[in-house]
Amino acid sequence: MSKEEGNKAIVVRWFTEFWGKDVDLSVVDAIAAPDMLLRYSLHEPRRGHDDIKAFMTDFRAAFPDLNFWGTADLIAEGDYVVGQWEGGGTHTGPAFDDFLVGGLPAATGRKMHFTGTTVLKVVDGKIVEEIGLDDGVTALTQLGLIAAVSGVPDA
Repeated sequence: MSKEEGNKAIVVRWFTEFWGKDVDLSVVDAIAAPDMLLRYSLHEPRRGHDDIKAFMTDFRAAFPDLNFWGTADLIAEGDYVVGQWEGGGTHTGPAFDDFLVGGLPAATGRKMHFTGTTVLKVVDGKIVEEIGLDDGVTALTQLGLIAAVSGVPDA
């Protein structure tokens, strides 16, 4: 198996066990580097096993049906793997204040469904960083944290 194919297999496991429907936080210890960086535009950056596990524990408590899945074949080159995804969930859990623009009171029942692209760096079989660009405007609008703009401004 080539380095790229091995790295893609690691990322598939990460996407399935960490971001998928049924989280298994032991995957963090198994395939994330001890000082792994997790950064998405909706949230403060997270670093290290404990911080990343705490983030996902809180995110899934607030959105118990949280689920993300790939929407295209992974692309790998050297240490990098790129994936496209979509996902979301319904806020039926406790208050959640991890979004950079504000928080939600408990159990709003609001749903979010959005897409993104993620670049992961894998070194010696461990994910050292996951940097994602998500459609945060869509998610935050759906959650009522930012207002949708209607109409086109006058020219």
